[in-house]
Amino acid sequence: VNSQVKYYFVSLIQRQRRMHWVHPLNQQRSTQGDFYHLVAELRLDSQRHHQYFRMSAEQMDELLSHVGPELRRQSTTYRAAIEPKQRLAVGIRYLACGDSFASLAFSYRLGNTTVRNSVQMVCEAIEKKMMDKFLPPPNEETWREVAQGFWEKWNFPHCLGAIDGKHIHIQAPPESGSQYFNYKKTFSIVLLALVDAEYRFRVIQVGDFGRASDGGVYAGSALGVGMASGTLQVPPDAPLPGGNAAVNVPYVMVGDAAFPLKTYLMRPYPGDTLTHKRRVFNYRLSRARMVVECAFGILASRWRILHRRINLHPEKVDSVVVAACILHNFLLAPSENHTLLEDAEQQRRQMPPVRHMGPNRASREAMNVREIFSDFFSSPEGAVEWQDRMV
Repeated sequence: VNSQVKYYFVSLIQRQRRMHWVHPLNQQRSTQGDFYHLVAELRLDSQRHHQYFRMSAEQMDELLSHVGPELRRQSTTYRAAIEPKQRLAVGIRYLACGDSFASLAFSYRLGNTTVRNSVQMVCEAIEKKMMDKFLPPPNEETWREVAQGFWEKWNFPHCLGAIDGKHIHIQAPPESGSQYFNYKKTFSIVLLALVDAEYRFRVIQVGDFGRASDGGVYAGSALGVGMASGTLQVPPDAPLPGGNAAVNVPYVMVGDAAFPLKTYLMRPYPGDTLTHKRRVFNYRLSRARMVVECAFGILASRWRILHRRINLHPEKVDSVVVAACILHNFLLAPSENHTLLEDAEQQRRQMPPVRHMGPNRASREAMNVREIFSDFFSSPEGAVEWQDRMV
């Protein structure tokens, strides 16, 4: 008898739940939800729309044209599907402010699961539809374009980009042990990025365990392996601009002291008691390398989810970070960069850096390449007029 009574009550509860395919609060979506009121009003105020979504209404429309078909779902007898424009608004607002799914659900009068699914759908659609156009694999022509940009804007020749890595905080995954536990005593994955002279991401790698940073994320990355094996279509060695035509120099990336010294990767000279020539090299390298710090500052200033602890499975976090980087390239504009960097400085919040990207042992050939650059920066052909005042 008790089992029959229990079955009756369970069935009654299930029938009551099925009576509400959409919660009564959410049934007022079209009259009370943010999308139909706040978002509609924001389209009439460009400044506030930009503050809310971190992009203009016109940019939102262009973005929708790229990903809209991927966000469309079929309506059923029991409930109408959420239209792509509203899914996109929820996903972009999540990236822009980092609010919880519950907070967005209440604001937009949607279910928690619907908000979570919308965020994931938006990020996956951006990665699927926009990666090839806004973050394509580089080729030899791309590398030459990047190197020309660094020489003209930052006075560093043969530079393929500035490289750095940052931690992305995540909620501790269940049964993951210490895999994602980093030196900051938090759980994270790693974003490794190579940036050009205009703060644009050219190569990214997302998803390494937070604890892996101390063992060398760079060495095992596709970028590190590709550069070491020569499979990335990097231009062949050539003389430096105006330098000794008989001396061929490889194209290189620039990084900080966390990276190893390679023939294709320059890091600063270590120590405090350096010659004037080596201090000049460190200054010139630091000046070129700062573009990657600025790129990360712009990225996190626009997408503040990167300053929060992301409560998603690590694979879903990867998709969020990749989407943020693609959108960074999609929206990048010189007129906005200064404002976003000022905002990042005022917030005084930075993405935690990754330490020890690889072993410090350097080959004699790599040290010779660094010496060639050092000599060039102190020569009449490679010097800039203000460098002696800066060291």
